[in-house]
Amino acid sequence: MLPQIKNILYATDLSENARYAYKYAASLAQQYGAQITILHVIEKISTETFLQIQGYLGEDRWKELEEEKQADFVKKIRGRLSNFCDEISSEMDACTFQVEKILVKEGIAADEILQQAELNDADVIVMGTRGYGMFKDALMGGTARRVVRRSTTPVMVIRLPEGE
Repeated sequence: MLPQIKNILYATDLSENARYAYKYAASLAQQYGAQITILHVIEKISTETFLQIQGYLGEDRWKELEEEKQADFVKKIRGRLSNFCDEISSEMDACTFQVEKILVKEGIAADEILQQAELNDADVIVMGTRGYGMFKDALMGGTARRVVRRSTTPVMVIRLPEGE
């Protein structure tokens, strides 16, 4: 039996690499009639730093700031989705694929991506990667490498082409 792609987990760090990878997630969703769950992970700060900031600001203000930051990320992602649909309007009639959810989580990126892939029954994970310096052809970014190594879900890792 051929695999069915109905749920795509698109992981983004809001970089240009991730933005480019979204084209692949959208293309898969368009071709298969799949839904996309967008995930952005905010790396956790150390306990010591957290306690210092919370002690200075107070617990209530810290929670307010966290909620504001998460709302900002969701707003930024929604804006990018709108811009993406405008950009590709010449290639397809409309953005007919469905963005099911936009998630902003805090934690270790690879762990959150794997957990959300499982929780959202993802059929494929789509994410960007960066190569660094002279090793860019041999290495992929640390998060992408950890996800590929540990995932039981197929992972599509997209590198930003030269010159973009």
